[in-house]
Amino acid sequence: MKQKEHLPVFGIGPFLVAGMAAVAAAAIAVFYYICKLGTFTGWPAILLICIGIALITAGLAVWFIGAVRSGMDDHIKENRLKTDGIYAWVRNPMYSGWWMLISGVSLMWHNAFLIPVIVINWCIMTVVLKATEEKWLRALYGQAYEEYCGRVNRCIPWKRN
Repeated sequence: MKQKEHLPVFGIGPFLVAGMAAVAAAAIAVFYYICKLGTFTGWPAILLICIGIALITAGLAVWFIGAVRSGMDDHIKENRLKTDGIYAWVRNPMYSGWWMLISGVSLMWHNAFLIPVIVINWCIMTVVLKATEEKWLRALYGQAYEEYCGRVNRCIPWKRN
């Protein structure tokens, strides 16, 4: 990237989110509706539904803070690395929020075969981010981005010591 260039405001986000949602929707269709395999009942189902609701709520909050409340658009347009606010907790809050939301929706079907979808979508998100946005950010910000990566998780909001 040239010094004057900046990342697109939307990045690869719409494609990444649509891909993760498609994987989850396909798994729901196959295992819950077509094959009718692996569905939990009773307390395990209630527990998965409650975890799903918590993940949906957390995902919406993380996405909202990262997308609407963080001022990220200004940082992108001005080529400044954003490392404060929610970006001090997770490098990709918008993608993480969607991943959490899609994971929560997957759990709402209380199906054993949908649990691996959470890991599959995390892998998809990690591979895509490493191959695209992280590569762009390393080229644009160099050592500052490397140090930021050492302090902040890619996908799971967690404050490191």
